[in-house]
Amino acid sequence: MPRSALTGTRIRARRNLRGLRQAELAREVGVSASYLNLIEHNRRKVGPELLAALADALGISTDALVEDDDGRLINGVRTAALRSGADLDDLERIEEFTGRYPGWAKVLAETQGRVEGLERIVEQLNDRMTHDPHIGEALHEIISAVTSVQSTASILNDAREIEPDWQARFHQNILQDSARLAEGAVALVNYLDAGKTDEAGLAAPQEEVEAWLAARGFHLPELESGKVSPETLVARQVELSSEASRQLALRWLHQFQRDAHALPAEAFTRALGGIGLAPDRLAQEFNVPFDQVLRRIVLLPASVMEGLSLAAPGLVICDSSGTLMFRRAIDGFALPRFGGACPLWPLYQVLLRPHMPLRVPLVTAGRMGRRFMTYAYAATGPCAGFDAPVTLQATMLILPEAPGMVDAASWLVVGASCRTCAKPDCAARREPSFMMSVA
Repeated sequence: MPRSALTGTRIRARRNLRGLRQAELAREVGVSASYLNLIEHNRRKVGPELLAALADALGISTDALVEDDDGRLINGVRTAALRSGADLDDLERIEEFTGRYPGWAKVLAETQGRVEGLERIVEQLNDRMTHDPHIGEALHEIISAVTSVQSTASILNDAREIEPDWQARFHQNILQDSARLAEGAVALVNYLDAGKTDEAGLAAPQEEVEAWLAARGFHLPELESGKVSPETLVARQVELSSEASRQLALRWLHQFQRDAHALPAEAFTRALGGIGLAPDRLAQEFNVPFDQVLRRIVLLPASVMEGLSLAAPGLVICDSSGTLMFRRAIDGFALPRFGGACPLWPLYQVLLRPHMPLRVPLVTAGRMGRRFMTYAYAATGPCAGFDAPVTLQATMLILPEAPGMVDAASWLVVGASCRTCAKPDCAARREPSFMMSVA
């Protein structure tokens, strides 16, 4: 069992709770009081035998003296240090610093977490302001109403004499345009506020469906067991407030049903536990298309993933135009809302090579880039007849890096968007980044 940087702090706290003096506890476990003092101040690591003796003397389990939260705390402090450009010598003493000053370490780790959260918000807002057609239409309506009010007011102000009939008309126009301006502003605020929640009634039908599935953990046990039909399930969902969202949900549920039938939960879970997260081998095992395995992995219940010690994956699907049709977000990986983005490079690459699976290791741009393994696959739709257009759908599974997953020789560095990416030497850059001036 690995020793935590804060094990000594917990030993001291437990000793004080029991009312033991340092010398008494040291005598009981067979060490000197001075050595125990160094341990309690996190200046000496504790071996497994001594840790067991201390836990027994304090009447607790060894697990109570070693907590997994310490690893996250140390990683948070290390991330903050790397962001500030700390020397390598200082980085080697991160664990010592965390052990001696746990309070300050927690402040640094929490601050680093807030910074990362704000960076993600900036990336999402940038993507939304750049590509969201609803915001563009709302702003155009507001500007149009403001211009109309300004023009009418200018006429009333500049004209020396206006007939009462025309004056009444101008006043009526100002009243109507002012009401239009107020309604447009309220609608824009409501739309922006709706985008921050997981409630139903989001702006776009696709977002309603994604929010509904997210609330259910992207798993539908009713369909898995065959107790209800997709039509019955959709009819019961008040969260799907529009006819368009219900139609989209129905299409997705039929797809889920086909995937669940081809890859039964029990057999697929057993194979996943034996083979691991290897979509190519799973597809061969069940003799199914590659993209069907990618979707099935994402739609497994959270309890199954936790039982296999696997982190929750992400998924994104687009059609041949590059328009995103489905998204399941994953922490630390920025998924665009409306347009293409650098992290989706593998997704768009497979559109050029249908029915050829692609595996691409990605690392997000920045000082503390996160690593992900992506699997992508594009497949043509069913033949609709002679001279009919060929439909193409690309699917990409996103997995956080895990020990033993793959030893990638080179990782593809990707940013959220050109405007917020500080990578200076990117050959695919389309516009300058405002981050370069502060990087």
